[in-house]
Amino acid sequence: METKPIKNIVIAGGGTAGWIAAVALSKKLSGAVSSITLVESDDIGTVGVGEATIPPIRVFHKLMQIDEQEFMRETDATFKLGISFEGWKNIGADYIHSFGKTGKEAWLAEFVHFWLRAKEKGFAGDFGDYCYELQAAKQNKFGLSPGADINYAYHLDATKYAKYLRKISESHGVKRVEGKISSVNQDASTGFINSLQLDSGTLIEGDLFIDCTGFSGLLIEKTLHTGYEDWSHWLPCDSAVAMQTELTEPAIPYTRSVAHRAGWRWKIPLQHRVGNGLVYSRQHMSDESAREKILSDVNGKPLNDPRVIRFRTGCRRKNWNKNCIALGLSSGFIEPLESTSIHLFIMGVTRLMQMFPFAGVHDSVVEEFNTQSRKELEMVRDFIILHYKVTNRTDSSFWSYCKNMDVPSSLARRIEVFQEAALAFQREGELFRVDSWSQVMLGQGIMPSHYHRIADQMSDKELKRFLETMKFGIDNAVDKLPLHHNFIEQYCKTKPH
Repeated sequence: METKPIKNIVIAGGGTAGWIAAVALSKKLSGAVSSITLVESDDIGTVGVGEATIPPIRVFHKLMQIDEQEFMRETDATFKLGISFEGWKNIGADYIHSFGKTGKEAWLAEFVHFWLRAKEKGFAGDFGDYCYELQAAKQNKFGLSPGADINYAYHLDATKYAKYLRKISESHGVKRVEGKISSVNQDASTGFINSLQLDSGTLIEGDLFIDCTGFSGLLIEKTLHTGYEDWSHWLPCDSAVAMQTELTEPAIPYTRSVAHRAGWRWKIPLQHRVGNGLVYSRQHMSDESAREKILSDVNGKPLNDPRVIRFRTGCRRKNWNKNCIALGLSSGFIEPLESTSIHLFIMGVTRLMQMFPFAGVHDSVVEEFNTQSRKELEMVRDFIILHYKVTNRTDSSFWSYCKNMDVPSSLARRIEVFQEAALAFQREGELFRVDSWSQVMLGQGIMPSHYHRIADQMSDKELKRFLETMKFGIDNAVDKLPLHHNFIEQYCKTKPH
């Protein structure tokens, strides 16, 4: 492999992924590289609908020394405590997958085992009764205080977020070049990328190239022909219609995911508008039907025309090929059901910084990067497939297909062990915690056959008191929280548009 030292980094494409890469690299590697150049064209639109996030974004912001209140004002952001899944198990059946920890576990067994025993005895509340964040979400409450720990993420305007990160990046030396890439030049002997040729004739040379060109994969695929593994047999939705509407009610602190006969619909409340989208399978719903449905389902005046977005779930066979690293949509795509897109962008650039090829590109590093990237994406993939596979819905051909489809063996095993023994687990390096797996499996309708018998060591009286005390503490804490929109008003209100 090429052993030329890496001094000049070129990021092809802007958007959220490109500017996340720019801000991270300029903040953390500025003294170790000579230049960071980002190329983007004002004429090429970005997908720009990734408006919901998950809690690890706060860690990234802290590392980047991003002020929360400033960031939220700049991006029209609101707080997010979880996702409400409506109509996924059955039509009319809802549950919330929250970001909080549910109950208190023992050394040998998670809380779900104690809850199952209490349920068997007839004195357990809903599983979500024992989660602070979930109860706060249900009551549209949110607050921050030194004495009350709450796990949260954000809803944000993705376009404004990219602009905000651009401002930080440029203040740390990133050079933005406006222009459309007309060709990609490679070394004749190694196949490594040497430069990007712009329509204007400008030549952008570099040692390492980061492909943030979205679904097109201009560098990683159209130039290097890396290949793509299709996962649409497990995740059959292949299109979305996105639009924005005026806010008609106070913003709630959670994302809504509403299942329909051929997919699902998102509703993401920002401070001054709502992001809406209808995800669907074209095999089961036409574009025209999707447009009609989203227009009939949304509340509030539309702020733009419904826009169709095509996608294909799957992953690039290599995220790092030669001297090119794919980040964002160019590396693969898993539909945004659990708001993982921005997180995966962040993890990709973090992994790159941890394995950065200062002395040159080496096979062993590239292979390890690709192994870790794929493993991470497969674990997220399995969690998303779970929502489709475990359903009681058979009211349409779409849901019948999902209910009866074969799933990856890694997921099939997870479902089986939870069903048989209430065992949920978090693998090394896995994003979703035990709480997430338990909440979604129970919410989708899996009721385990058995629980760990350590739960029997508590008497009925002790177990009942344990649950009642926990619920009382949570209810009391939630009662003290302000309403979400009131907290936004005093903490991070944006200027009127």
